[in-house]
Parts: sequence; C-alpha cells; structure tokens
Amino acid sequence: MKIVVIQEEIIQTDITPKELTERWKRLEQLPGIDEVVIEVPAHYPNIEQLHTYIGDADAVFGLWIGSDNMNEAFLSQHPNLKYVATLGHGWEKFDTEMTRKRGISISNTIYGSQTIAEYAFALLMDVCHHIGTHDTRIKTIDWSVPENHNEFCKSVTRQIELYDKTIGVIGLGAIGFAFAKMAQGFGMHVLAYSRHKKTGAEYDFIEQVSLDELLARSDFISLHTPHTPATEHMIDQDTIARMKDGVILINTARGALIDEQALADALATGKVLAAGLDVLTDEPPVCGSPLLTAPNTVITGHIAWLTRESRIRAIDMAIDNFRCYLEGHPVSIIN
Repeated sequence: MKIVVIQEEIIQTDITPKELTERWKRLEQLPGIDEVVIEVPAHYPNIEQLHTYIGDADAVFGLWIGSDNMNEAFLSQHPNLKYVATLGHGWEKFDTEMTRKRGISISNTIYGSQTIAEYAFALLMDVCHHIGTHDTRIKTIDWSVPENHNEFCKSVTRQIELYDKTIGVIGLGAIGFAFAKMAQGFGMHVLAYSRHKKTGAEYDFIEQVSLDELLARSDFISLHTPHTPATEHMIDQDTIARMKDGVILINTARGALIDEQALADALATGKVLAAGLDVLTDEPPVCGSPLLTAPNTVITGHIAWLTRESRIRAIDMAIDNFRCYLEGHPVSIIN
C-alpha cells in the first residue's frame, strides 16, 4: 500500500518542518505499508499539484475536503485511492454518496477540541476586558508626569463579568462541549443547541434548548457548528433580531455561518455589543469586508488551532485513525 502525506506548511514559530516529517514517518511502522511519500510544499497545492502528488496512492493525508476535490472528475484520476484523511475537524460540503460508491473512506481528525475551545474563550475574555488595550495604555503613558498619575487604576473600556450570565453554545460536538465545560467553570449558566440532543450524565450541566430559545435567553453566543448548506448564514438579520439586545458573539468555527453585513450592521447599532471572530467568509478577507471596520470587533486570522501540541496531536490521531481503518473498524468517518 502506498501512502502520500501532504504536509501542511509551518505558520507558527515553535515547530519545524523536520519535526512534522519525522512524526509522519510513524506510518511506515503500520502493517501492509510498502511506501510512504511525504510531500512538503511551501503552500497548500492547487488542484493540478494535488493530482501530481496523489498519483497512484492508496491513501492520502492532509487533503482539505470539499467539492473541488471530492468529485468524479478529480477522483477518476486516482483509481487506487481508498482512504482520505483531512487533518481538521471541519470540511466543506461534498458528494458523500458518490465517494461511498467509489469505496473511499474519508476521515476527519478531531485533534483540537480543547485547543480551539480555549481560543474561543480567550476571544470571549478579550472582548469583555480588552486586556491588550489596557496593557498598551499603561506602557505608553509617561508616568514621570505627575498629572498622569490619575490615569492609573482607570478602565477606558467597559469591563464585563461572565459569572452568573447565560451563554449559548451552538453546536455541541467535541469543541462545543469543551467550551461549555469552561463556561461552567466560570460560573455561567450554559444553554446549548445541537442538531441532535446529546445524552449522558456528562451533559447534565447543560440546558439543551431550541435555537429560538437559545437566541432569546443568551447574553453570549459561541458558534461551534460545521459549515453546511443548513448552517450557512445561520446568523443573519433574522436570527440577530431574535437575540438579546447587547449580546456578544464568538465564532471560531466557520466564517460562512455568519452573514457578515448583517453582523456589521448589528454591531453598528449596538444590537450586538461585540464580536470575537477567528474566522471569516473570505480568508484572507476581501477589500471592503464590512467586519474589518465594524465597531467592537476583535478579528484574528484562523489561528485557534495553531498550537505546537495540536499540530503533533493531529498527526498522531490521523495515524491512529488509519490504523483502525486497516484493522477493519474505521473511526471518524465523515462520508
């Protein structure tokens, strides 16, 4: 069996390509593996480059799943392909029935539940307390001037407490559940809406409600649901109108969950008090994107997943998932 790995580029300061490559070489230890080819492109390859890399492989790791590659035209050029692993939690819509008919198993890698939940909570804390703003202020004021001394112990932004407030979690998968547990630890009342109600004692601290009820009762809302046709623009003018006045919105899932113009308008009026976003519909953002100039908005560049620990964990989990596939009990299959 031939395996091709499309190793993701290094976009952080605390890990090297060599470290990732060495981790991927653990695939060679699996039974029945004849060849492991690790491609290390400078950037994620285009479609033609993907064809060249994948070639006659039986399995490929590191593909970003979507309709541009999970289609008949693309897959027909790789008749040996039977296993595809994306190294992320999420994926874009594709023809799942077609891939099943071709006998291809497609898996995701749920490596970053805690990592991404922590980042979502960091965004929440930042929009509530603006720590960076106050840090910059303290470091730039000339404290040798006596008249400036009254500027110490002063807040120039509203400070918002989380304790005893209600937070709504949309999407109660692994990331949403990790986030919900953090919110509970801060003494928040946790509501959640998910496509399927979760059962089990571990969910007892969460009040699972309808989307309408969550929108109406939540002081804060955090999005943790995949992007599908059903969830695209689920946060739009209509759903925002059903939210509490002054709600705070967090999104570390997918940018297309939000109608960005509707959110920008709501931020301008104060209907939405603030937003913390790690994802946008267009990445990088297009010129004139309404959220770039919206008030009370913190935006980062899709980095919630980007810790050293998560990069290593993603590789280890992808290999473990593949081992399960080879042993006849596949896990994390999304098609």
